[in-house]
Amino acid sequence: MWEKVQETASFISSKTNFKPEYAVVLGSGLGGFADDISVECSISYSDIPNFPVSTVQGHKGALLFGTIGDRKIMAMQGRFHYYEGYDMRQVTFPIRVMKQLGIEKLIVSNASGGVNSSFKVGDVMIIKDHINMMPEHPLRGHNDERFGPRFVNMSEPYSKEMIDKVKQIAKELKIDVKEGVYLALQGPTFETLAEYKMVKNMGADCVGMSTVPEVIVAKHMNMDCLGISVITDMGNEGQIHEVNHEEVLEAAKKAEPHVRNLIKNFILDF
Repeated sequence: MWEKVQETASFISSKTNFKPEYAVVLGSGLGGFADDISVECSISYSDIPNFPVSTVQGHKGALLFGTIGDRKIMAMQGRFHYYEGYDMRQVTFPIRVMKQLGIEKLIVSNASGGVNSSFKVGDVMIIKDHINMMPEHPLRGHNDERFGPRFVNMSEPYSKEMIDKVKQIAKELKIDVKEGVYLALQGPTFETLAEYKMVKNMGADCVGMSTVPEVIVAKHMNMDCLGISVITDMGNEGQIHEVNHEEVLEAAKKAEPHVRNLIKNFILDF
């Protein structure tokens, strides 16, 4: 893994001498954030050695390097998921590369199903904590101390300082945001009523199929993380409407302006 990360980071560095401060992972339906970036370099995943290729609709599959104001950022237009058939080392490989490129701050976004009865479709939720119910752990197996310690402290997976800042920005911009716990399942099926009930009973506010492995690996390398979920469907109170991926993308698209505004201003101000 170490050698592959070095190879990939060296390839990216050969394409651009850009030194990003922030990395942003853009989830389903949130790729429009790329329009807020003054892009200096774009690299297709298929051209990057050791990189998986995103197979999900709504995930364009490119690394972007550019600026927002005077802040240098790297953005992933599309992520990789366990349900696509990749193992967790492949899913989280880009996070390893980010750290090697010098990034210390990671912003992750996703689309998720809400179980908190006070939520509605289109709400934006700041992730304050998560529950990992994925069947494979991204740190399972041999631990390379060059990346991080064998046992990782997860008492603050999402930076409290970053959370406080984004909540302040939301208040200033008059954007209504929720705050809650994200639970990760492997997918790709949407949850049954019984599974939504399980998620709620376990203490989560929403459920999705990504993000948690990336944050675990980021914390392994001592990166600071901020997570934002868009609630794209609801499953609570014994009711669930039939949902498909197109509807999820559409719901995410409607909330996208708020998410873009939050992330853009956060990067400028933090």
